[in-house]
Amino acid sequence: MTGYKVSYRYASSLLETAEEKNIIETVAKSIRLIKDILKENPRLQRILENPVIKQHFKISILEEIFQSKVDNETMNFLRFVVHKNRENFLPGILENFMELYDEKLGIVNVIVKIAYEFDDEQKRLLKDKLEKYLNKNTRIGYTLDKNIVGGFVARIGDTVYDASLKHQLEQLKKQLLSGGLSLN
Repeated sequence: MTGYKVSYRYASSLLETAEEKNIIETVAKSIRLIKDILKENPRLQRILENPVIKQHFKISILEEIFQSKVDNETMNFLRFVVHKNRENFLPGILENFMELYDEKLGIVNVIVKIAYEFDDEQKRLLKDKLEKYLNKNTRIGYTLDKNIVGGFVARIGDTVYDASLKHQLEQLKKQLLSGGLSLN
């Protein structure tokens, strides 16, 4: 079974359990915290992925770090993942959980590359347009990319919307070269 399938299966199982117990918000908060801590501490991730380190030691480390910070259901889930020798899939499981959680809430994550920092009004206008177009709430992350020249490039899942000046100039060039654009 591929890593994605394993991660997805575990994440959907945790989400389903959290829904049944009506603690989905609590579990999501815990998952966010664990994701952040693993991201900030790559050494911890390497310890979890190391096959030489015994399960009981990995569980002790996780309990020491997370016992007082996360809910019991999430802590039990972490123990379960380690008992099943799936700790190397933990980052993927956490990521998939958050994606499924956002999907359940009707939130779409959008990554927008921009040439320069947008002001608050531009961000609000883009958010409004995307939400109207997608008919969903959006969570937008912005990254600067000087290669864009102007405009923006938005990535929503596997779909890319290129509204950059560079892209528009390339399209115009293609039309001019193919003779498809009339200057009259």
